[in-house]
Formats: sequence, structure tokens, C-alpha cells
Amino acid sequence: MRKQNNPLSWLLIPTLLLSVVPLALAADECTAVYGKGPNRFALATGSPGELGLLEKLIASFNKRHEVTICWKKAGSGKSLRLLKAKAVDMVMVHAPAAEKQAVEEGWATNRTLIGANEFYIVGPKADPARITQADSASDAYARIAKARATFLSRGDDSGTHKRELAVWKQAGLEPAGKWYIITKDFMLATLKRANEVNGYFMTDSSTWIAGKGELDNLRVLFRGDPLLVNIYHALCRPEEGPGRKYASLFVDFVGSENGQEIIRTYGQHRYGEPMYQDAFYARQYE
Repeated sequence: MRKQNNPLSWLLIPTLLLSVVPLALAADECTAVYGKGPNRFALATGSPGELGLLEKLIASFNKRHEVTICWKKAGSGKSLRLLKAKAVDMVMVHAPAAEKQAVEEGWATNRTLIGANEFYIVGPKADPARITQADSASDAYARIAKARATFLSRGDDSGTHKRELAVWKQAGLEPAGKWYIITKDFMLATLKRANEVNGYFMTDSSTWIAGKGELDNLRVLFRGDPLLVNIYHALCRPEEGPGRKYASLFVDFVGSENGQEIIRTYGQHRYGEPMYQDAFYARQYE
């Protein structure tokens, strides 16, 4: 007897496809996925993810919590926009004014100080703008502008870009011209490009420590202005739900002594110096 096809099976195919496609798209949106637990949340950050600190923190967190974490690589500005759009459950960012506004407007909560690094102004070893003689970050920028020396800007609304603009503002300048190159790229990529074109760039110290071995044309030319201290906070969205629950637990872990020990020692073994300072250090600059 010939077996008849079930006509309902044709109706089920589109339904099955619709149930699979969104999951595939969601996975594609992750820069990386860490952990294999049944509990899931999404997190956006830039350098802590790019430099491996995030993965280290998650591995320790997962000794007590079985979670799968989708990391979306984004600068601070984009990370906060993703949080506002509910595309992620938490962020790790360094844009204090924007963070405070997010909390005031009610779409972010649990703002927790987690650590710091600092910005270095790096540039060609010959230092054509003579910024090693500058007495402040704004003076260094003024010297670069006066010399029309090549300067690279991320120009991407990241925390680094926001701080760069603050320094230009303090110097009373609006940079423009062929010497001012906007990359629209992440920290390490822009740092490598600065090395290629012998340009000046303001990089965070963590990225410099990780990448300096490949940057033969650059050196640190200015550091130490309190304006260049770079403070990180973690925030999560206020709505309840499985993702928010575990994101909030992770924020608490990063701020705990266990999380802080990872932050203050990260990179020490590999590079001979830590890549980040802990929250205790950062608190004096809040």
C-alpha cells in the first residue's frame, strides 16, 4: 500500500524555518560566545573583551554559575545604545557622563565601579610636535594641531573618542584637515594604523601593553594628566527576566573581591605588568 504524504507537513515547514532562523541570526550577532550553560545573557564591551579580560572573568564566574554569555564587541557609545535598545543585558563601559544619564533616564541600573586604566598619547619616536615637553594633555593636543602632525581619531562615539573630544575642547580647538584622520575603527586596529603612518593617537594603556611588541614606530610620549584616567563601570538593564538576572549576578561578581583580584592582576604574568587597575584605585578619580 502506498504511503500518503501528510498535507499538514507542508504547513509545518515554514513554521520550523521561522523558529530556526532567528536563533541563527542571534548567534551571528555575537562576537564570541563563552560558556555552555543553560542560562544565557548578552554583554557589550570593547577593550575588556578584545584583550581577553572578559573571558577570564567569565571562566571564574562559571565555576559557580552555568551560563552562556554572548559578547558583542562595541565601544562605550554603541554598547550603551545596545543596552537602551534591550539588545544586551549588560555593558562594561568607560563613559561616566553617558552612564549617569542612562541611570537617570531609567534604562540602566546597578552601575558598579569595576576598575580603570589610563590613556597614553603615543606617537612617532621623533615626536615632531614635541609633546614630551607638554605640561597637560590639552597642551599636547595643541602642539599636535599647531604642527599639523598626523593624528588618528577613532571617531566612533566610543569612550576613547569621547575623551579625545574632551581634551580638544579643553584645548579650545576643533581639529580638522588632512592631518586629522578618522578611522571609525576599534582601539587596537587604530593603534596599528598609527604605527603604519607614524601618527599620534590616544590609546588606553591596556591595549598599548598588549600590542606594543608589534609597534616599532611608536612610543609613549605623554601620560599622567588626571584627565586621562579611564574609569570603567558595569551596568545592566532594569527589566526583570532570565538574562537580566544573570547579568546582574555577573556585575556583582566583577565588583567582588574575586573579580577585582582578576582585574588587578590580569596581564601581569604575560606582560610583566597588570593591564588594569582595580576599583579601589579607580575610586579616587570618580
